[in-house]
Amino acid sequence: MTINHPWEAPPEFAEPLKVADGIFWFRVPLPKPLDHVNVYVLEDNNGWTVVDTGLSTNKTREMWQKIFSGPMAGKKIQRLIVTHHHPDHVGLAGWFQKEYKVSLWMTRTAWLTARMLRLDEQKVPPPETIEFWTQAGMRSDIMEERKSGKPFNFADAVSALPLGFRRIVNNEEIEIGNRIWKVRVGNGHAPEHATLWSNVDDIVIAGDQIISSISPNLGVYATEPNANPVKEWIDTCHKLSAFASDKHLTLPGHKLPFTGLKFRLKQMVENHELALNRLINFLEKPHTAEECFSILFGKSIQKSEYGLALVEAVAHVNYLYSDGTVSRVLDKNGAFRYQTL
Repeated sequence: MTINHPWEAPPEFAEPLKVADGIFWFRVPLPKPLDHVNVYVLEDNNGWTVVDTGLSTNKTREMWQKIFSGPMAGKKIQRLIVTHHHPDHVGLAGWFQKEYKVSLWMTRTAWLTARMLRLDEQKVPPPETIEFWTQAGMRSDIMEERKSGKPFNFADAVSALPLGFRRIVNNEEIEIGNRIWKVRVGNGHAPEHATLWSNVDDIVIAGDQIISSISPNLGVYATEPNANPVKEWIDTCHKLSAFASDKHLTLPGHKLPFTGLKFRLKQMVENHELALNRLINFLEKPHTAEECFSILFGKSIQKSEYGLALVEAVAHVNYLYSDGTVSRVLDKNGAFRYQTL
């Protein structure tokens, strides 16, 4: 089995593409290098259910207003389901709640994380973040630039989230229109990431848990520096594989919808296991997480990619450190150096 894309090209921004009876795929613009997020609008009883929103920007708000005064006009938005807490998925949730008076459905950890981060605004990076960067071996020139600059704040891209949401939980069934969707919760890319599996036909709304042509970013941050998202994500892939078939039409948060879900889950796990094996060999001599870029990614990392690459490199060395494959010691510069035991 291989991965197949039923649609070779995505729809234009703000233009609907019907992917199944009552399910419409839209793309919302993002800043480059990943220039879009996929969102879905589902026919509900006398209305619409929206899945994910895009960032909180004037451009994105105008796009949604165009959608609901144009191709989706005539029906009320009844609810918003957000798959996980990342800004490109939850960014306009608060705006939807206020503008369209919708109920917000999320997992508890996703909602709490989004609301906490939305309230945590900083003018410069806090000491904990600088310590995390130091321990990861961040390049000195990038460190100096970031230490004095304004960090990205969640509030820069996420509208204020009012109190109150409707919690969704693993194995819950949600009726939307003529379908029942089973909630299956995963971890690794984001805590308590919800995926939706139709009980009526072979359709999965996957968010960023499963993407056809790129791996979801698995990152560690200063908020939980010893986290092990690679293990959590691999465990989730194995769990979801038990329910997956290659017939499933998978609707991801980025890139193109695809079939070949069971194959893709296996392929993604194997790709990370190969990366971990390369890392074990590389760490026969001690290295920082930052020094593992070329081994993990097989390419030079551009400045725009550096932050995501760093947190993913830490995630992979954390996996090996957690299972006892490598040791770590702080060097004279305050960076952890990892070495295979």
